[in-house]
Amino acid sequence: MPYKRVVVVVILSLVTISLTGCFSSHPKDIEAFLKPRQVNVTTDTYVLQPPDEIEVYCSKVPEIHEQRQRIRPDGKLSFESLGEIEAAGKTPAEVSSLLRTKVLELYRLEGKQPIDIRIVAYRSKVFYVLGEVYLPGAKVYTGRDTVLHALAEAQTNVMAWKQRIQVIRPSSEEGVKPKIFEVNFDRMVAHGDTSKNVLLQEGDVIYVPPTPLAAVAQVIEEFARPIGRAFSTVTVVQRAQMGGVGGGVGGYGGY
Repeated sequence: MPYKRVVVVVILSLVTISLTGCFSSHPKDIEAFLKPRQVNVTTDTYVLQPPDEIEVYCSKVPEIHEQRQRIRPDGKLSFESLGEIEAAGKTPAEVSSLLRTKVLELYRLEGKQPIDIRIVAYRSKVFYVLGEVYLPGAKVYTGRDTVLHALAEAQTNVMAWKQRIQVIRPSSEEGVKPKIFEVNFDRMVAHGDTSKNVLLQEGDVIYVPPTPLAAVAQVIEEFARPIGRAFSTVTVVQRAQMGGVGGGVGGYGGY
């Protein structure tokens, strides 16, 4: 009976904690996030870093046209006839401008944008989807990722508390609290409510918590697992001892 009482107390405590104390979201924190309709969502503002990959389009210069390169660890791109270009920390448009300057030393170019730089592999930046999803972990950040897109790709599982998903923007400044707000994913999907479908930034975290019952089940499982292992070990030892005694008796009877 005492053991059962302890379990009941633990369950009730966990339900209370799940319902009251495990969230720290603030509705106004959503103001720190941009929404897709508030900004022209393109790759123009994406800042390149190693090991992002780009492809050059310049039909008038066959040597570099459709040449694909990964930004080196030192942040540079290298072209046989043009030399090196510093690409890290720059947008595709800025890299295009630098390359154009190099090309003009050897070739004559016409037109407003004779050289186009396109990102073909986003590799340097990530955001995170964690918790009750089938595909948790770091996700490649492209600059065009939304909460809806991220959750659809990560796929919430049956234990997910879809009404209380947390969107978190960690702070890199000392003393500045992270920005956190809550998303009702069910409402977003079932009713088309995209009022909280914000654009994510590099380093953002989406946390999908377990429902209160799922959280209780998880903790009980963690609590019961070592006890089960302990009983299993005792059973194995007892069986081994009994086998040893039986063998001894059998041996004695043989004499």
